[in-house]
Amino acid sequence: MVLISDIAPRAAYRTFMQLNLTKLGHSCVRVEAGGVTLVLDPGAFSDPDAMEGADAILVTHEHFDHVVPDRLRAALDAKPDLEVWTNPAVAAQFADLGGRVHAVAHGDVLDIGGVPVHVYGAKHASIHRDIPLVDNVGFLVGGEVFHPGDALTVPEEPVATLLTPAAAPWLKVAEAVDYVREVAPRRALLIHDAVLSDAGREVHTRLLTGLTENPDRTVALPVNGQALKLG
Repeated sequence: MVLISDIAPRAAYRTFMQLNLTKLGHSCVRVEAGGVTLVLDPGAFSDPDAMEGADAILVTHEHFDHVVPDRLRAALDAKPDLEVWTNPAVAAQFADLGGRVHAVAHGDVLDIGGVPVHVYGAKHASIHRDIPLVDNVGFLVGGEVFHPGDALTVPEEPVATLLTPAAAPWLKVAEAVDYVREVAPRRALLIHDAVLSDAGREVHTRLLTGLTENPDRTVALPVNGQALKLG
C-alpha cells in the first residue's frame, strides 16, 4: 500500500479505469481492476463468501451490516497477504494485526496494487439525535465508482458510478434523490437494500429511477452476483 496524498496532485488520478463490479448483497461490492480484487463492506447481510479471493478489503464503518469482525479476522487468518483499509475506529479493533489494517481519513489518496482509491467523508449520517455518530469514510475506486458507506458524502471530483443507498434508518427517499442529483453520476447503482421487502425494493427503485434518471444518467438495482463492466 502506498499513501500518496502528500506527493501527488489529486488531478493526477482524474482518469477512469475499466473495472468490473459485482454486488454481493446489501452494501457489499467486489471491484476488479487491473488484476486486483477489492471487496467493500462485507457485512452480515452480504454473501458469506464475499471476501474469498480478495486482495484488499475496504470498510466504511463499524456497523454489523458493513463488517463482521470475526469474519474479517477469519479472512485475514486464511490469507496472510490480505490487507484492510478502514476508518480509525474500525482499525483500532484490529490493532493486534499491526500493519495489515490501515487507518484512513478524508483526503487520503491510496494506491492499492496500482488501483487509485480516494477517501472522502468522516462521519455516519444521523439516525437520531440520541445515537452518537460513528466514523464513516467513503471510497472512490479507480476514478470510477464511489461507495459512500452510510453517509451522503459528495466527493470533491467527478463520480461516474455512484453506489446509492436505497433505504436505511438514517435515510429518506427524498434525500437519496437529492444526493444523486447533487453528485450527478453517469450511473447510480442502488445498494443498502437488505432492509427492504421485495415490494419495498420495487417501490424505492421505481421512485429513485423516476426522479433521478435522465438521458445522461441510468439508475438500476444490480442483481446480486452479476458482474457489471464499468469504465
